Amino acid sequence: MPRRPEELDVLAAQLNDLAAPGGSRQGGRVPVPAPPSVPLPTAASIDDDDDSEEDEAVPPGHDGTLLASEPPRPLLNQAAGASHDLAHKPPAPPPGEANSASPSYNARRTASGVLPDLLPPQTPPRSGAGGSERDSQRQLADKTTSDEETQSNSALPRRGSHINVNVAPTIIENDTPEIRKYKKRFNSDILCAALWGVNLLIGTDSGLMLLDRSGQGKVYQLISRRRFHQMEVLEGQNILVTISGKKNKIRVYYLSWLKTKIFKGEGQADRRNGWTNVGELEGCIHFKVVKYERIKFLVIALKDSIEIYAWAPKPYHKFMAFKSFTSLVEKPLIVDLTVEEGQRLKVVYGSNRGFHAIDLDTSAVTQVYLPAHTHGPVTPHTIVILPNSNGLQLLLCYDNEGVYVDTYGKISKNVVLQWGELPTSVAFISTGQIMGWGQKAIEIRAAETGHLDGVFMHKKAQKLKFLCERNDKVFFSSIRSGSSCQIYFMTLNKPGLQNW
Repeated sequence: MPRRPEELDVLAAQLNDLAAPGGSRQGGRVPVPAPPSVPLPTAASIDDDDDSEEDEAVPPGHDGTLLASEPPRPLLNQAAGASHDLAHKPPAPPPGEANSASPSYNARRTASGVLPDLLPPQTPPRSGAGGSERDSQRQLADKTTSDEETQSNSALPRRGSHINVNVAPTIIENDTPEIRKYKKRFNSDILCAALWGVNLLIGTDSGLMLLDRSGQGKVYQLISRRRFHQMEVLEGQNILVTISGKKNKIRVYYLSWLKTKIFKGEGQADRRNGWTNVGELEGCIHFKVVKYERIKFLVIALKDSIEIYAWAPKPYHKFMAFKSFTSLVEKPLIVDLTVEEGQRLKVVYGSNRGFHAIDLDTSAVTQVYLPAHTHGPVTPHTIVILPNSNGLQLLLCYDNEGVYVDTYGKISKNVVLQWGELPTSVAFISTGQIMGWGQKAIEIRAAETGHLDGVFMHKKAQKLKFLCERNDKVFFSSIRSGSSCQIYFMTLNKPGLQNW
């Protein structure tokens, strides 16, 4: 597609900085001037994929985004502490929210008692006075009308946020978390994404695209007619690792080649030097790149085996086979690699029965955690190797729960993390938090304790999928239910969550 010269100049400057070994990068980030300040509305709706009229009514910012969340509504002091009540099921959403015609996010304080907090194992739900107290708290929250908000503005002003889409962390006066969305609509299902500098590479069921986050959010097609299931950018190695194609192969694309495609256009770049496959692997399900000392390991889950490759620098400049574990009884669905006490390597993986581990030295398979209270298969979401635990402590998330165990299968905390609803995605964020995306809300929790930090309620049920994160930026997308889907991002700030 034809591109304007000034757009290509901006992209060229960015990508040249990425390729330069001693450029102006700071910590792998490309400095980008902040976009001009745009007045934000006091409340904005998240449109679902079939409704585009409100998008046209709200002017986009200079970065091509729209505000997609309402500022938090101040709640009455009597509601404080309600989130510590334990319950197995989330309460029903306030009247009018679940069936609203315009799905949006309404940030709620954890004190509102909207969703349950931690559950001790096999703790029955409370009843009696506790239940009536929560009902009265929800009624108080529901009575917070626009008139009350107007009257409370003098005493409790709304906290709006000025969001800078730069990857580099910035200091902002108003640090309340908010959600923004890119105006661009995608006609293909968005399956994955990865940050390349400040820009976003997007994998769909029909190709690979680049979202220019430094400009006005324009999208450039890089590869078409190929399905991208998972991807990760390794800028130091100049590669993009993907699971892609009809046969779900591990294919590595060179970033320098993708850069030439941006300027020359699809089909004009030399395809011979653009990519290479890792081994002869087919039917790959999930991979994880893990750094140990100066080595980068690529751990790959296949139908009934796990393969481990190690990155060999120049003159080889490719992944080379390291370990292989075949004929596994439990079929791997997600995989990770931990380093115990800085010296022992162990693969941890999830199956539809639970979670398991393989010692790389002895090849011994151990059962880390098998849920005993579930009937039928489970869905593993993510494996979190807790920071500052010498690689020994894990948070294992599956279905709508999470458990704390060590790598030998011993329960380390006598609590069960309980999501308010069955999430479609769960992800660990580098801020030390874990997020769950449900159809009614997005929950943000502290990974170390599982305590609820905040909740974004949807006004209309909507399926969302986690894409990627860096620093305090989290990217996710809507799952296409109609003709199109969109990409959202949230900026998390610790002070903002504490003041939520």
